[in-house]
Amino acid sequence: MAISVKDIEVKKALGTWKPNAYLSNMCMAYFQQGEYAARELFPVCPVGLSSSYYYEFSKGDLARDNVQRKPAFGHVAPAIMGQTDKTYACKVDQVLVGIDKISALDYTRSAAPGSADPRRAKVKFVAEQMNLHQDLLFAQNFFKAGVWKNEWEGAATANAAAKKFLKFDDSNCDPVGLFDGLINEVRRVGRRKPNKLALGVDVFAKLKLNHFIMERIKYTGTTANPAIVTEQVLAQLFGVEKVVVLDSTYNDAPVGTDENMKYICDSKSALLCYTTDTPQIDEPSAGYIFAWDMLGDGKYTATSQFEGSPADHTEFIEGLIATDMKKTSDDLAVFLKNCVD
Repeated sequence: MAISVKDIEVKKALGTWKPNAYLSNMCMAYFQQGEYAARELFPVCPVGLSSSYYYEFSKGDLARDNVQRKPAFGHVAPAIMGQTDKTYACKVDQVLVGIDKISALDYTRSAAPGSADPRRAKVKFVAEQMNLHQDLLFAQNFFKAGVWKNEWEGAATANAAAKKFLKFDDSNCDPVGLFDGLINEVRRVGRRKPNKLALGVDVFAKLKLNHFIMERIKYTGTTANPAIVTEQVLAQLFGVEKVVVLDSTYNDAPVGTDENMKYICDSKSALLCYTTDTPQIDEPSAGYIFAWDMLGDGKYTATSQFEGSPADHTEFIEGLIATDMKKTSDDLAVFLKNCVD
């Protein structure tokens, strides 16, 4: 015999209703702890079309001294300010997760706590998937060997001509001196001082133990507050605005197999770059996240809910994202691979 909502309310009032209730003060969900990296490092540039062009003015023409002595009764030749057209193309990615409306009825009728609400949990799941996907795209497009023209490699012997540096866990490696040189080179070639440094988790761990870094900060601590190496300390030592540790993780295993958890970004690499915090006219950036509002509502990530076919008795939560993570200036970045053993 079916139990109606009114029957449940009566039993609850009498104190005889004993459902298989879920705990309201805890649940297990391995959502990412901390920030995802993509938007921390590269600015999101909203675009009105899924694919189009943008201008790039010639750095050589802008940096050349075109001012000449004016001849008597005449004028100098007009200066050249060249430009080229570059393109972007945002592709739409989607994730779907279903809600069984028949099973969900038990949660509704028994007034189950919010932690057990399938709609609430799956909306959060979709949002997590959007963030996870963006970090994976970031790793594929920005944080790997072979992407950037200016690429250095850790080695047992330093050789600037071959773009080799001592690994950070080498007792003779001075990371501050290394980054001083790299920053000056980017500033010379790209006309901007790098402002952000992304570190793989193993790189960050070794920098915290580096002898040269510890020597620089050892007198800054007290008994109550000993000197420790944090992202903020490294930012001050290296002369950048922000140091970001790339510690987000993902499961590399297909459905139905044992999980295989990995760091999304190469744990032994680093990226030094200049990027704007927000898109700006007449301002270069090592890269941009071009973002298209595929539904015309001003959002490049969208979450919606819709009904399945009547016989399925199912609702779906949908997530959409449309981006193009594009390198826009090789002159404003240095990628460092194999930074540690």
